[in-house]
Amino acid sequence: MYRISLHTRHTLRWPLSSCVQEQCRQWPHQSVLIGASPHTTMHLSVSSRSLAFSPLDMIRKAKPTIITDPTQLDTSFADVAGMEEAKNEVVEFVDYLKYPQRYSELGARTPKGALLYGPPGTGKTLLARALAAEACVPFLSIAGSDFVEVYAGTGAARVRDLFSQSRKHAPCIMYIDEIDAVGKTRRSSISEGHNEQENTLNQLLVEMDGITPLESVVILASTNRVDILDQALLRPGRFDRQISIDLPTLAERKAIFELYLGQVLLDPDRGVTDYSARLAALTPGNSGADIANIVNEAALHAARYKKSGVREDDFEYAVERIIAGMEKKNHVMSCEERRIVAYHEAGHALVGWCLEHTDPIMKVSITPRTKGALGFSQYLPSDQKLYTTEQLFDRMSMALGGRAAEAITFNRITTGARDDLEKVTEMAYRQVAEFGMSPVIGHISLPPQAGGKRSYSQKLSRMIDEEVKELVNRAYLRAKQILEEHTEQLEKVAVSLLEKEVVNYKDLVDLIGPMAHEKRLHQHSELAEMWTNR
Repeated sequence: MYRISLHTRHTLRWPLSSCVQEQCRQWPHQSVLIGASPHTTMHLSVSSRSLAFSPLDMIRKAKPTIITDPTQLDTSFADVAGMEEAKNEVVEFVDYLKYPQRYSELGARTPKGALLYGPPGTGKTLLARALAAEACVPFLSIAGSDFVEVYAGTGAARVRDLFSQSRKHAPCIMYIDEIDAVGKTRRSSISEGHNEQENTLNQLLVEMDGITPLESVVILASTNRVDILDQALLRPGRFDRQISIDLPTLAERKAIFELYLGQVLLDPDRGVTDYSARLAALTPGNSGADIANIVNEAALHAARYKKSGVREDDFEYAVERIIAGMEKKNHVMSCEERRIVAYHEAGHALVGWCLEHTDPIMKVSITPRTKGALGFSQYLPSDQKLYTTEQLFDRMSMALGGRAAEAITFNRITTGARDDLEKVTEMAYRQVAEFGMSPVIGHISLPPQAGGKRSYSQKLSRMIDEEVKELVNRAYLRAKQILEEHTEQLEKVAVSLLEKEVVNYKDLVDLIGPMAHEKRLHQHSELAEMWTNR
């Protein structure tokens, strides 16, 4: 083995010459000074008589993380909550690696690999680690970006070396994280010339299902960009199974919260189940990583104030911090701006309170936040997947309630509704151009394309713009009509916000009475007991 230190302005790209090899034979275990070029000096320290050496050998080696002792993984299926369907998909790999003769006797061929795909933070890597621990076999892990190198042929060489190491450790599990870094769809353009990424992908395809069989090695890979992967990589014989790991549902979020809540010290008066259901209802669309972050933020908050356990107000703080950011206590607003924000947020709350197809409101605050919000409203959203035209229209009206409240109260509008207008405009365009919900445009879908290109005429584009404008105007007029009919309630909510800065569900019931409609998709009957002011 030779140890080399390079002092050069250029990169050495050639093996040792015969002259240098002869010097190494004559003076083993000595230092040899080599002038590779007028600008290159290489100091070679010989520690072995072997002369089969190239400076590129080291960078052509794959360097996976190899765990031969499954106990080092410290992860099992019990530590993976909320992914029962995905666990059932991969449990067959465990059985095959433990009892391969059971399958060979029946002539069955176990899937060679599985591709785990889904949004970030849903637990793809965690599931792969749990699979390796349950199977009690070596685990080789490497990132897809580790194959990317500027030197031609290096990526393919690392792929060959990785599979060579896997065969030596068989039976084992090979895991490639973020495989989209190396598995992107190949292009057929001749003008592109040499493409190192395509060469690396070609080598990966050959190693996974080529002339040389790959026995007793299960290949797992994960990505959140399955849409850009090459089809040859996804065919049976390579990744036989494609396992979707979606964002957790309400029941799955409850199970994940119970897992992480069991790892922190809770208030002695409350148990895990007292928090899990409520927190799960508050966090639709959150991944497992988001849930872990919420529990950790709550524990950090409790430790910061030297509490004996994590309590309700700590979880309230954590959820609010994830949604809107930290409170900016040093941010000072003028009295006029504070009044505008109070009436703006009161308008949102009151319009949503009176409409049927909106999410129940839990809390309204006019405390500035680090994410740029001067005030925010916290709702209890549902896991609803399908929306009708009426439901979308109610949500648009609620979003425009703040702008309408400003116009009614102050006879002028401000820039505070920018985020609301962006959301409403996007909702309107999607209804008209994508969901086919406009009677004028008809039942067609024209989703936006990359680069801003349009697949329809300018005439149709103008029609879409007119429909969107008319739809947004109708939603605004409806919000304004509701507020004009409930001016007294709007004033009560705004005044209460100016006095206390935070108004919760119980306060809203006392101020303006119960909600006008039953929220059938929500369990809002528990809102009165869910959170209280800190």
